[in-house]
Amino acid sequence: MCIFISFFPATFWAVIGYFVLFSSTKAEGRVQTLGQVLATWVFIIVGIILTAGVYFTMSGMCSLDALMQCSG
Repeated sequence: MCIFISFFPATFWAVIGYFVLFSSTKAEGRVQTLGQVLATWVFIIVGIILTAGVYFTMSGMCSLDALMQCSG
């Protein structure tokens, strides 16, 4: 279940990373390098979010029953 929930923030950050990377191609010099570095970090964050979603799902730490008990 957590893997599906992790797709929402991962998609958000992937879109942000794409626009940062796209914007950096229009720049020159240090700004272009900074944009590429920031986009790389954003894509690393996306990987971490998806990896955490897979880990929590596979370890059983994010079952639907646990989610329902925490909300009530």
